[in-house]
Amino acid sequence: MTTITNKSENPTAHLSPEDVEALGAELDAIRQEVLDARGEQDAAYIRKVVDVQRKLELGSRAVLLVSAFPPAWLLGTAGLAVAKILENMEIGHNVMHGQWDWMRDPKIHSTTWEWDNASTAEGWKHSHNEIHHTYTNIVGKDNDLGYGIMRVDEEQRWYPMYLAQPLWNFINACFFEYGIAAYDLELGRNLRTPKEKRSAEFKRNLSNTLKKIRKQATKDYVVNPVLAAPTGSFLPALAANFTANVIRNLWSHSVIMCGHFPEGVETFELKSIPEKETRGEWYLRQMLGSANISGSKLMHIMTGNLSHQIEHHLFPDLPSSRYAEVAPKVRAVFDKYGLNYHSAPLPQQVGSAWHRVVRLSFPNGWLATTNAKNLPTQLKLLYALATADRRTRRVIQLRLEREARKLESRKLAQAA
Repeated sequence: MTTITNKSENPTAHLSPEDVEALGAELDAIRQEVLDARGEQDAAYIRKVVDVQRKLELGSRAVLLVSAFPPAWLLGTAGLAVAKILENMEIGHNVMHGQWDWMRDPKIHSTTWEWDNASTAEGWKHSHNEIHHTYTNIVGKDNDLGYGIMRVDEEQRWYPMYLAQPLWNFINACFFEYGIAAYDLELGRNLRTPKEKRSAEFKRNLSNTLKKIRKQATKDYVVNPVLAAPTGSFLPALAANFTANVIRNLWSHSVIMCGHFPEGVETFELKSIPEKETRGEWYLRQMLGSANISGSKLMHIMTGNLSHQIEHHLFPDLPSSRYAEVAPKVRAVFDKYGLNYHSAPLPQQVGSAWHRVVRLSFPNGWLATTNAKNLPTQLKLLYALATADRRTRRVIQLRLEREARKLESRKLAQAA
């Protein structure tokens, strides 16, 4: 993927400034229509989801008290995993976006909700609501693009360490809640700062995050297992909580990857973003920088309705249960202005996102010029790239990119 301004064909080139603002006005009207219609039915929905989630978690933890019995372990683990997913995705994420603040319910409010996750609500709201949603898919500004540990665009310089990014992306997926906590803290940048120069704000946030992690670990890995000990279920309950957390992490990582990582989702250069970005320009960036997951109503709920990632990025403060309703109207705006509405089933989007992670772990042009016949030669070339000095590596990379462009030109000529 190349940033949109450096593509040979810009998908927004046909839009005039007037078109962009007209598009924004139409989307504003869709948003306002939902704001005016919010009411008791919406409130009943979120209260029901919260009630179901809490009963499911309590019931699952009760079953785990006898988890030495294998069927109980399976049932309790599955129930706890689903409860954690519901809490993080459909409840926690959306409540902390302020989607339900209009209810004036202090128990379901962005200022009071603390979720079942290693990251603190305060830290997550800053990194996600304020940074990610403002600077969506701007390379070097939106840390949700690769979480600061991956190469996510061809224009980012390749280094040998990126060969391992599929591995560390998988490890990050398994322990995603801790990765998000580190990301919220900007841990890498702050740890590189001399200890005496670290800000008081970072020290405070780090202390709060460690307290939160300790609280979560105590609940999952001490209290529940200890209560299960009289039935000989201490270790099974411990393993069940760990497994449920890993399942939740893998699921949430997959859903979030599908929102911005699949092939065909656009990225942007910071210098291409106007200093005073208009409402229409911001909308346009959200439209092109997000992707949806098609599927059933249950699947939408389990993703926290982030399966409607496009609608969520356009209207992050609307109730998540309304995204399915506005999706056809949003898609009509895409069609009217000749834009690509990126939507596909979950397996396809996950596969596409992982394909991008793997593809960009290699130097530009390496995969495109590699086939079964020349694989041994290409592997030697890759080794040379990984061990060469910076100047030699750059020379080899430029040659690879030229060969890839020639190959692409021949394919296009043959197709014509």
